[in-house]
Amino acid sequence: MLHGWNFVVADAQLEIAEKKVKPFPLGKAVSLDVTKQEQRIAYIQEADIIISLLPPSLHIQVARDCIRYKKNLLTASYIDAPLRELEKDIDEADILFLCEMGLDPGIDHMSAMEIIDRLKKDGAEINSFISHCGGLIAPESDDNPWHYKISWNPRNIVLAGSAGAIYKQNGTIVEKNYTEIFSHCENINVPNLNQYAWYPNRDSLSYMPIYQLEHIPTFIRTTLRHEDFCKGWNALVQLGLTDPTDRDTLSEVKTFKEWIELKALRFGEKTAWAKYLTSLPENIQSQINYLKLDSNESLPRNLMSSADILQHIIEKKLALSHGDKDMIIMQHEIGYILHNQNKTITSTLIVKGDDEEHTAMAKTVGLPLGIAAKLILEGKIKSTGLKIPIDPEIYEPVLMELKLSGITFHETIS
Repeated sequence: MLHGWNFVVADAQLEIAEKKVKPFPLGKAVSLDVTKQEQRIAYIQEADIIISLLPPSLHIQVARDCIRYKKNLLTASYIDAPLRELEKDIDEADILFLCEMGLDPGIDHMSAMEIIDRLKKDGAEINSFISHCGGLIAPESDDNPWHYKISWNPRNIVLAGSAGAIYKQNGTIVEKNYTEIFSHCENINVPNLNQYAWYPNRDSLSYMPIYQLEHIPTFIRTTLRHEDFCKGWNALVQLGLTDPTDRDTLSEVKTFKEWIELKALRFGEKTAWAKYLTSLPENIQSQINYLKLDSNESLPRNLMSSADILQHIIEKKLALSHGDKDMIIMQHEIGYILHNQNKTITSTLIVKGDDEEHTAMAKTVGLPLGIAAKLILEGKIKSTGLKIPIDPEIYEPVLMELKLSGITFHETIS
């Protein structure tokens, strides 16, 4: 259906916005410094609905303006504490703030709740919920020892797991600190693909009441990686190469080699780096050598911490190359009892990108936001308040339209 709707794409860099709207005659590209209130308000006042793809820390500025001018707001980010504090104001403004509306979080909530609600309606008793999601490299573009290339925010990749994790497994609350997250990643089988491994996401427990599964013995939300990635990344974490707080200790470091040798001193004296590297299994040595962590090149001046340096390295060494395809895998494993039989439903989504620009990550994060915006403007989603997409009014029509774009889950029951 053609609506004749006009839309504005705002970016700090005008050329990026222009590239986005070029194929669409009803689109308008503008340059916007979102920290400047007058500019920001001017565009928000004119709009019927706002989609914010800003870094999470900047959502709050847009959110306050949306409340002031009574505009619905959509984001793909988690609901954080500052946004939660606005919940009463959102209710009083009688508007909808729909958050966690991307891939993970987003499609994971919708697809999981569709299964959970269906099982409960059938009279099933759910006793286990494990949900996996990973932004990966498609097998046909997998050509490095990490079996990984970057398809989303590289800073989030560097800091992944740094907050630790808590989840419930077989009736026991499991807590892991950062140094344990990648030390033992359990494997899963994905239909028609290789074996992958998972590490737990932050706070799984907070989603148990949201999914109305407070009392089940197992509830885990995870991130998927190739099992070799987990082993190699664990070595980097143990070396402290993902530390964003070590600026003072690096103040005299001039080259990448000096940086890595300094970080390795915790394992011994001057030859610590060489000794540490040779102590690792050959496949992990291959991964580390691939990144060229001990290059004699000078460190760019803007790299202040180990996390900065590692991000700089992986942005170059693990970038998508021309023609590369990324891949999204999402898999829910839900155990339940129905008619006195123990069963498990496995629901799997696999999406591949077209190339290094038209990625599966962009498609699966962007489409749920765009579809939800359309449904709101058409009056098919009427909810108000601070929401995530766990209600049938939201997830049913969005999942239906996602199927039309090839984003389809396949289920097996065992």
